[in-house]
Amino acid sequence: MDWFIQDAWAQAEAAPDPLISFLPLILIFVVFYFLLIRPQNKRQKEHRELVSNLAVGDEVVTAGGVLGKVTEVSEQFLRIEVADGVQLRVQRHTIGAVMPKGTIKSV
Repeated sequence: MDWFIQDAWAQAEAAPDPLISFLPLILIFVVFYFLLIRPQNKRQKEHRELVSNLAVGDEVVTAGGVLGKVTEVSEQFLRIEVADGVQLRVQRHTIGAVMPKGTIKSV
């Protein structure tokens, strides 16, 4: 049966290049960087800028969904007016978005 099935002889192969063996790991890290890490850092930077530029009179939405107008600004806290005579004191970093002027009146 030697003519039908050939014998398989083991061949000595050269050791694979270490760079080639780490290439899939490097590619995964690059993909994670561009799809996850970089966009998250960009969002964090934009949020820090948004929070640092808050001023009296800005209309904001907190992370909890409360819509109000900034009436007082301090280093760590803001005082927002959510209704006539109703003011809340919130931490700066809880501000989710700054809304366009006139948003409160249109709601």
